[in-house]
Amino acid sequence: MKSTCLVIGGGLSGLAAAIRLSRYCPEVLILEQHSRLGGLNSYYYRHGRLLETGLHAVTNYTSPKDKKAPINKLLRQLGIRRGALEQAAGLCQQLKSQIRFPDAELFFSNNHELLMSQVGRVFPDSYGNFARLADEIRGYNPFTAARFRSAKAVLLDRLKNPLLAEMLLCPLCFYGSSVENDMDYNQFVIMFKSIFLEGMFRPGVSIKEFIQFFADIFKENGGRILFKTKVVKIHTKGRRAVAAELENGEMIEADHIISTAGYEETLKLLGRPGPSGQGRRLGFLESIFLVPPGKAQENAMLPRDKTIIFYNNNSRFNYRRPDAEADFTSGVICFPQNFENFAKQEHFEIRLTHLANYHKWQELYKNRELYNQHKREAAAVSARTAGKIVGDFSDDIVYQDTFTPVTIERYTAKKEGAIYGSPAKFKDGDIGCENLFLAGTDQGFLGIIGSMLSGVSIANQHLLPKI
Repeated sequence: MKSTCLVIGGGLSGLAAAIRLSRYCPEVLILEQHSRLGGLNSYYYRHGRLLETGLHAVTNYTSPKDKKAPINKLLRQLGIRRGALEQAAGLCQQLKSQIRFPDAELFFSNNHELLMSQVGRVFPDSYGNFARLADEIRGYNPFTAARFRSAKAVLLDRLKNPLLAEMLLCPLCFYGSSVENDMDYNQFVIMFKSIFLEGMFRPGVSIKEFIQFFADIFKENGGRILFKTKVVKIHTKGRRAVAAELENGEMIEADHIISTAGYEETLKLLGRPGPSGQGRRLGFLESIFLVPPGKAQENAMLPRDKTIIFYNNNSRFNYRRPDAEADFTSGVICFPQNFENFAKQEHFEIRLTHLANYHKWQELYKNRELYNQHKREAAAVSARTAGKIVGDFSDDIVYQDTFTPVTIERYTAKKEGAIYGSPAKFKDGDIGCENLFLAGTDQGFLGIIGSMLSGVSIANQHLLPKI
């Protein structure tokens, strides 16, 4: 089999790259190792109920009138009208979210003025510095190639307030940093714009229908998708990639290839040694809890007006791989139904996320019974910890599930289950092949909209000029 353009991975970055290419090339093929699209943002069924994975919120919400906004740029590149997406999937904005530390709390929403007023109230002496930082970020281009620059160092220099610096870093780290206790400043700017200056939303439908909307457009353009087709090797001739070998031994030749598998994962497919000194990868533990609506109503503390709570119970915010199986002293509490105009659900859902140690969970996985026991125990600790913040819901849980970094590695092939990939990023997608380029997490674009723009940018920069 041969295809002009081959995309390895059917996550949202791969799907966006494929749609962009399919507008100009009649032969675009996606190879997806699983039975459904979505990658890190997908879904599964339990007892006939659809449950989403990965998705807390989509960032980069802006008005349709803002033509330069990332979401509107993305849709134009894909040939999709904003109105068509809104009609098919709906865009439900967050209500408001919270950053909660022992000595202070800040609220923010899709109206940046709320965060500005919160900083002015909680940190009056730092308000001017924060306003100047926000103005600096508005005019900063984070997509130029540059060496790592510590966001924490920049924040401390600009704000002169360590607590405010850590509170701003907390949600941005949890939603995009692959670096321990810091972020690259360029990535910080991307996340600051996408969360604090633009905002968060979610589809008014499930992630299944959201993905299907884009998949249908790809197919209408003539694109093809092969499911359950795991790539085990990329064959090369000189500096050119010539074919992808599948698990069943089949070879698929291609003139151009985009890999969304990750940097080290793609090097492995090429038979090249991985890099050294890249830093430790960060994994996460995530649990889903469902509570009957009636019980949720009885629990007066469970919020109806907050979408996401980013919390830290320590005197200092530690964003690092824990020595234990998980670190429950900080994390994310998400309420997927707490978005504007989101349809009433059968159950009230609570999603909890914490930093986790892949190697501890990998060792436990050798004994499946012990592994499952530790998963249950970790979920119980997570629920109790969140209960102290949002009200105890432990006795009302009717369904729960927990994903460890091992789970994520098994289902996404991301090394060590690190959802934000390698600490090293490759903005131009160039990993040393003439016709094979990297897109997705390890390109450095963040969030769902960012990952989709990543795929589009690689298609535009490296493939379309040669087709």
